[in-house]
Formats: sequence, C-alpha cells, structure tokens
Amino acid sequence: MSEHVATETLLGSYLRDRRMKLDPVAFGFPAERRRTPGLRREEVAQRANISPTWYTWLEQGRGGAPSADVLNRISRALMLTDVEREHLFLVGLGHPPGVRYHEKEGVTPRLQRVLDALEPSPALIRTAIWNVVAWNRAATVMLGDYGALPPHQRNVLRIIFLDPRARAAQDDWEGVARHVVGAFRVDAARAGAEVGPLVDELCRLSPEFMTMWRDNDVRGAQEAVKHIRHPELGPLAFEYSAFSVDGRTDLSMVVYNPATPADAEKIRSKLGGFTDRPRG
Repeated sequence: MSEHVATETLLGSYLRDRRMKLDPVAFGFPAERRRTPGLRREEVAQRANISPTWYTWLEQGRGGAPSADVLNRISRALMLTDVEREHLFLVGLGHPPGVRYHEKEGVTPRLQRVLDALEPSPALIRTAIWNVVAWNRAATVMLGDYGALPPHQRNVLRIIFLDPRARAAQDDWEGVARHVVGAFRVDAARAGAEVGPLVDELCRLSPEFMTMWRDNDVRGAQEAVKHIRHPELGPLAFEYSAFSVDGRTDLSMVVYNPATPADAEKIRSKLGGFTDRPRG
C-alpha cells in the first residue's frame, strides 16, 4: 500500500469514528431508528456545506487530499476540539492547521501552577503574536512587571522596541532584536491577518523595527544562552528555551533557566519577600 493511500485510509477511519460518536438529536436531526450510530454522511456534509459525494469519497479514501478549508468545515461540523482538529489536519494534509485564536486568551490554573513551579527560572506563556498571557514571579523580577501593564501592552515586541528599560537590559540589543523579529516572523506567518495591526503599529512607532521587518529575515526557535543586566542583581546568564503548549496551537511556553547556581541564588534572594501584583 502506498503512503498516499495509507494516509487517506487514516483520514477516512478518523472521520467515520468521529461521525459515529455524535448524537443526531443533539444536532437537530430526527431521532429515528438508524442502522448505525451517529450522524449519517450526508448530515455531516450538510453541516459542513460540502457535497455529500465528496464527503463520502473522503471517508472511502478516494478523491485526493482535501483542502484546509474543507477540513476546517468538517472540523466545525463534527464539533472537534483543538486537539482533534490538529489530528484531522495531520492525517488529512500531513501538517498541523494554522493558528486559531481563542476569543478569551488565557491559561488554565494547571498551566499557571507549572509556571510557578519553575521558579527561580523566569517563565511565561505567549500567544502566536507574542502577547504575554501568563508568567511567574521570577519573570516579573527579571523580565518586567507585566501585571503593571494593560493587557494589550503585554507584548514581547512592544517591550523590546518601545521600552527603554528592555533595551538597557540587553548586552547586545540589536542582536537580540533581530533574532526576536526573525523568530516572530515564523509565528506571524502562522497567525495570518491577526498580526497585521501589531506590525503596522510597530513600523509606525519604531524605525528600527520597520527596518528589521523589511529585511525578511526568518529564524527558527533556538535554544541559546541569553545575558540580561538587572538593575539590582547585575548581569545574569540564562539558558533560553521555547516549547509548544499541548492542545493550544496558539500558545508557547518560554523558560529562562539560570545558567549557573550563583545566578539562580541571586533570583531566589530577590524573590524572598517579593509580592507579585494580580495577573489578570
């Protein structure tokens, strides 16, 4: 069996499984006796606004690969979760879907507890347009008081390019800024139109950002050592890593792990007696 046919078979099997787990009555279809459980193929096609024949072919492994638009329609028709939608794209197209933003940005209490448990390592959660939506106390101490900013100002690029304190904290601000822009461009491509207003604002307010953005430099996520000058603790080194958040394609976790025990102890000393402001 060829790889192409095997992929289509996985797609068809997954679609059938999801379809047969749905209650027709919950979707407004008649509660009549059915030969098999779940929705009929034509009912899924109706909800997805696609041809019943085309949907049938997808389940049967015929007709070639569907488009991303078709998979998004089917995802909505089958009421898939974000994780299930991602799996649908992986078996249907071989890659995850583009980033889909949640109307209410934020993290679960469980994820916040993970951030808190990482101290003394500064850690935060950012969206695909690099808005910071959660952080721990060590991040407040080392990276900035996000709680003091209005939510729309808690953006990594706004801080790097528009806050003089962020510039002063970097040994090589230009090198850091260029890496940030290059890495952000990758997420911006996934985010699509959502990123436009932010880019327009930064181009208007920062000639340096506009120049770097027009360079079209692209850089992947990179594990590296970052050096930060703290106004009280002095210079510190951190091992920087970024991770995707399981089940949330729009979120990433960024961790700054102190490079030496001495650096970690400096942060612990600063955290002693430190009271963080509300994070909402």
